[in-house]
Amino acid sequence: MYTQERTATANLVVGGPVAVNSYDNAIVAALLENRPVMLVHAFNGGYLRPTELKDSSHDKGVQLSTALDPATKEAKGHLWHITPGGFFGQRPLYYLESAAGEALPAPAGGADPEAGRGDDGAPKPRRRRVTAHQDAPQATADSVQVGLPGKVADKWRGKNGAPEDTQLWIVTVTPWGGITFVPVTHPDAILGFKDHAVTANSEVRLTYNWGGDFTGTVINTFYPRLPSEWNVPYHHVFT
Repeated sequence: MYTQERTATANLVVGGPVAVNSYDNAIVAALLENRPVMLVHAFNGGYLRPTELKDSSHDKGVQLSTALDPATKEAKGHLWHITPGGFFGQRPLYYLESAAGEALPAPAGGADPEAGRGDDGAPKPRRRRVTAHQDAPQATADSVQVGLPGKVADKWRGKNGAPEDTQLWIVTVTPWGGITFVPVTHPDAILGFKDHAVTANSEVRLTYNWGGDFTGTVINTFYPRLPSEWNVPYHHVFT
């Protein structure tokens, strides 16, 4: 069982002190252990998935689905890794990486610019990351894509030449047990949906954060769920 004694809550929270209760085990697993989770939307119970599941796709976005079909489940399109990516001041930053299309790095003899190594020296898997458009949220086109750092288009790369800049997110634990995502390149925006419509197959967009803080609103809140908790009703999970 994951409890708040495992870590200081200051490591999990951006907006203020929020206790980690027993029902937050998926948040702890996602942020501290990098275990894959489903990102279930607070409003309609749908889950985030890449529009295109194949590892060769680097120019498609993210959508909200309300049915977990066998093809998506088989391809792990319903699972995401929230991977540590550094700090912005005192705020920890994360990559939002899809488990769909995950590939092992090239053999040791081959040059692989995407390959890195973990703390144990083992090669890191290559995962496509959710990337923010330079002009979001003003751009009317797709404002997020899912792709490898070196394979997304120019407008999805950092203006200072570092492609990772547009793939870093401030992840905030909200007082009601969910999380929100704020792109570090657009601190006045928050991960939301096209036309603010939270319906089946809604397209994910960066939208202005009219709330003006890092906690967002219920329409921009996602509950991390471990795959085994997908079928558990919310009133059983959160009480």
